[in-house]
Amino acid sequence: MVDHIKRDRNDLYGMPLLGYLFKNQRFLFLLRLAVTALFFYAIALGFAVPGKENLYTPALFWGIFWSLFIVVSLPTFGRIFCGICPHGFLGHYLTKFGLNKRMPKWLENRFIGVTLLMVGWWGVYYSFPSVYHTPFGSAVLFTVMTLLSFVFYLVYKEMSYCKYICPIGTLTRAYEKLSFTWLGTYQSACSECKTFDCAKACTHGLSPFNFDKKNSMGDCTLCMDCSDACEAVSFRLTKPSFSLFSHFKIEKAEVWAYILIVAAIPITMAFHHGMGRSAIADEFIWAKTAAALQGIAGLGGMDTVGLFAFLYAVLFSVVAATAGMFVASKILQKEYTTVFYTLGYAFAPLFIFGSLSHTLEMFFVSGMEKIVDGFAYGFGVQSDFTSPASRKDAWVHLFSYLRYVGVAWALVILYKRFGLIEAKKRAKILAFPFAASLIIFFVAVNLYRGYILDTYGRAQRGHHNHSVPTEKFSKNAPQAMRVTAGPAAEHPAGRL
Repeated sequence: MVDHIKRDRNDLYGMPLLGYLFKNQRFLFLLRLAVTALFFYAIALGFAVPGKENLYTPALFWGIFWSLFIVVSLPTFGRIFCGICPHGFLGHYLTKFGLNKRMPKWLENRFIGVTLLMVGWWGVYYSFPSVYHTPFGSAVLFTVMTLLSFVFYLVYKEMSYCKYICPIGTLTRAYEKLSFTWLGTYQSACSECKTFDCAKACTHGLSPFNFDKKNSMGDCTLCMDCSDACEAVSFRLTKPSFSLFSHFKIEKAEVWAYILIVAAIPITMAFHHGMGRSAIADEFIWAKTAAALQGIAGLGGMDTVGLFAFLYAVLFSVVAATAGMFVASKILQKEYTTVFYTLGYAFAPLFIFGSLSHTLEMFFVSGMEKIVDGFAYGFGVQSDFTSPASRKDAWVHLFSYLRYVGVAWALVILYKRFGLIEAKKRAKILAFPFAASLIIFFVAVNLYRGYILDTYGRAQRGHHNHSVPTEKFSKNAPQAMRVTAGPAAEHPAGRL
């Protein structure tokens, strides 16, 4: 154990304010306790006041946690959401009193969490959009997830739920690689260490002193327990996504998470919530397929347009990624899986920046007001807060360019990861556009959506089923209700 160390200038632990925020265990405990209290209060209020007059429950879950905090924090400070997650916070204690069994091999599969996210959240959301739109639906969802996590914490060791089962566990693990922070250690001190206190303190069974050597933080959730156990642990500012420029142990589920989340969120949103608002919405293949299915089966309770927009988005995205990489592997004369999983990490910025552009825009247009109103309702106070911007403000639309920052970043990562493959320069140049097929598809969809809306205009009445009225308490008269109809993008998942 090291009691004192001279920290580098880029070490956040050595900076007065940031060092306190990220390292002080008493502050972190109180922060996690407060977040946990807000979390369970939102669930309880969701059951007690299940109607849409309850503004607090959706404000916490769909205004702050997702997507604002997660989307903003992942490309900046990394996986800090997992560090304050109520499930992880309580699991830290539950696992100490549990059975501490080794999770069966068949459950040690990161694709489980990715599948739960794709099917249990996005599949349900697009097929039955009203399920998660109510405070009651949100309360049920997070109650089920909480109980499921508690069972796994009590049975299995080393926070296995977070690693394999949590729907956003693999997602945050994958996207934290874009951040400009890195948890590691001072090797000069570690080389003489005999006690390994940082590893002993890690509830996840990790060895922080190996992070730098492996060029990977693995399943680290930035709980900062290791930094309390030994002063040799560092939390440095680094070049964004620097670890993606070198070799590390590849996790196949991470690459698939990049592809599937791009399909489920920005691509599907462009299909269903973007082109779905145009005057020719009924002419797209997902709308025609939905109409044909409705004619055969008559599934009146299902949003079949949303379902098929989702399915086609997944199909087109997977085909673009896999077919492009297949051609690239032939040109490079390398094994397909090697090319696919080596270069597939370049897709990481597409979802983050595609979502960040819309998340920030909607935060200033309506999200901030909804969060303030939600907390005002939850704690019984009045609020006169109004959004600082409207859709007519030109500066708000500047955030839309962030998605193209993501495209540029993805191309840079792709270029760097090409350097990890041994092949002739000419072959790499020829293979590059094919390997970038998903990136090109992402750009094409965004440009085509703009073209459709500019050319054919918007429909007078939305074609998708997500533009449902939402009720909101008057800020000046809490007992009087007012109804505002907002676009689908302002619903919980639609903020992306």
